[in-house]
Amino acid sequence: MSEKKKLTTASGIPYVEHENSMTAGPRGPILLQDFILHEKMAHFNRERIPERVVHAKGTGAYGTFRVTKDLSQYTKAKLFNKVGKETRVFVRFSTVGGEKGSADSERDPRGFAVKFYTEEGNWDLVGNNTPVFFIKDPKKFSDFIHTQKRDPRTNTKSPTMMWDFWSLNPESLHQVMTLMSDRGTPFSYRHMHGFGSHTFSFLNSRNERFYVKFHFITQQGIKNFTDAEATEMKGKDPDHAQRDLVQAIDRGDFPKWTLKVQIMPEAEAKTYHINPFDLTKVWPHADYPLMELGVMELNEVPKNYFAHVEQAAFAPAHVVDGIGYSPDKMLQGRLLSYPDAHRYRLGVNYEQLPVNKCPYMVNNYERDGHMRVDDNGGSNPNYFPNSFDNIEPDPAYKQPPQELDSIMADWYDRNAPGEDDHYTQPGNLFRLMTPEEQKNTIHNIIGAMSGIEGPKREQIIQRQLCHWFRADISLGMAIAQGLGVKVDMAAHSMAK
Repeated sequence: MSEKKKLTTASGIPYVEHENSMTAGPRGPILLQDFILHEKMAHFNRERIPERVVHAKGTGAYGTFRVTKDLSQYTKAKLFNKVGKETRVFVRFSTVGGEKGSADSERDPRGFAVKFYTEEGNWDLVGNNTPVFFIKDPKKFSDFIHTQKRDPRTNTKSPTMMWDFWSLNPESLHQVMTLMSDRGTPFSYRHMHGFGSHTFSFLNSRNERFYVKFHFITQQGIKNFTDAEATEMKGKDPDHAQRDLVQAIDRGDFPKWTLKVQIMPEAEAKTYHINPFDLTKVWPHADYPLMELGVMELNEVPKNYFAHVEQAAFAPAHVVDGIGYSPDKMLQGRLLSYPDAHRYRLGVNYEQLPVNKCPYMVNNYERDGHMRVDDNGGSNPNYFPNSFDNIEPDPAYKQPPQELDSIMADWYDRNAPGEDDHYTQPGNLFRLMTPEEQKNTIHNIIGAMSGIEGPKREQIIQRQLCHWFRADISLGMAIAQGLGVKVDMAAHSMAK
């Protein structure tokens, strides 16, 4: 018999447990993070052709990632195993809330997704240009996104919907503070940082686990529009960020980012004073300093936008050996939702498209479905185990079991005591700003909240003012004054 082949996912990532689901204890419930279970069932469910949906507006480019520092004591991932090693990447930037025809300079978070084509499968690091997010439980995601889209009656964007949701969910305040600063309107994709945002994990050669956060630090420097400049650019060139990236690469001005990581030993996560898996919180750099890992350079514009940028599909579920997940609830939700969105939008065989295809080995039993572009496995068996092929799981890729605090399954309040400080970090962020940045942030908040209308206008404003006051008294005072609200009214509302 010929040489044995490793069992892999459609991304080319070797895995072991093809027949047993991950559970909390031998008889416990199945865990959401068992991505192989999702991949097998979801692929099977879509072996008949589904419809396709359009993706948000974005731009992208190919490039390389080069290792500059040895962090092999923390991770056994092969793409990091040698200083100087280069890995091909594809990066897609995007606006988040707008449609495909929206302006690049809208006040909005920016997507920052990187696909690493490694020899052990594709690793997708899917984040934003901010280290935090508006919510920390995936069950709230669809509600939040609805408020960023269009009012069901008027079919227009609604400040009332947005601020109503934010005022009812104070966990959003940290991200809202960032969004309302000038970082909510980046000058271009080249001049912003990128973050994995979620907490992930590293596993080293001894199978020791470390929790990690990823930071892409722009070497071009941070550059933002003011609110007035962003508004002007909407009318002047709504595709400004797209054009800026293409023109920079075409003239040889290749943008670069330094990839840095924060690393937390697994044991420290249990006692750290901040929940390290809360997506609305950052890890202070004083406790966990940034450690350099490598440099990413973008140097190739795709020849066809649709084939590469529009059809690119990223999923945080796609991690490689030496990189893993964490108990981050939002990450856990995205492990399922992102691949599922791609199967709906592009078809169940989306990972066979050139931009998504693993350039190395791919061996599995997925067959049929919409737009199968290879030989569909030929005459090989489409089931496992079987007596005919030589595909076997490689136990070397088995991850160690992850200790859980408890196997008690329940619906826990995400904002229970100890998890309900939504004000310290946003307040610290505001106080870290320069006077000019504070002035611009206050101006942007007043402008955004001035759009709240309807019979609940005063109630929504008062509720949101409570959050601003709790974050920083001077901030709350300035916003109240700008909105024409008497300070004693806001204080009265706070006391309720």
